[in-house]
Amino acid sequence: MNVVERAKSLLLTPGKEWDDIADEAITVPELYRNWIAKVAAIPVVATFIGISVVGVASYRVPLAMGLVHAVVSYALALGSVYVIALVIDALAPSFGAHRNFGQAFKVAAFSPVAAWIAGVFGALPVLSPLSLLGLYSLYLLYLGLPRVMNSTPERSLAYAATVTLAALVMYVVVIAVTGFILPGSGALR
Repeated sequence: MNVVERAKSLLLTPGKEWDDIADEAITVPELYRNWIAKVAAIPVVATFIGISVVGVASYRVPLAMGLVHAVVSYALALGSVYVIALVIDALAPSFGAHRNFGQAFKVAAFSPVAAWIAGVFGALPVLSPLSLLGLYSLYLLYLGLPRVMNSTPERSLAYAATVTLAALVMYVVVIAVTGFILPGSGALR
């Protein structure tokens, strides 16, 4: 899997790319190794650079503390994909879809691509508000669920909204956990 081509296709021609993804035979370990591990690292590395190298205003987080924060953030990002896949799979029957963890994992793995790529703006804290471009991932989720999970079109918006709510709750938990490591980290993002 070419990471750059897949990301570009998801961002520019998402409908076609989701159709291709739905038909692919790819395992969870392959997705972690060939996609998630690479793309999920973008915001983590960028944030580390932004808070520990560039700094916010006149403050820089010490390198060791920034590195610990990066490692924990990365681990939580990797784990979050799995948890969101569990949510997508568990909710499937409620939205006219069939349970299939492999397909749910594909949606969880590929839909956050815009958010992960937009995380690059964390390298320059003054540009970090541009990370809001990552909200395009919500649209990708909305497009991916009916194509990959075969949810009914009339229930896809509700399915996407419910998964988004679960992801938002998880994001708050991740911010809280990383806040214990790096007090004030929520304000630095």
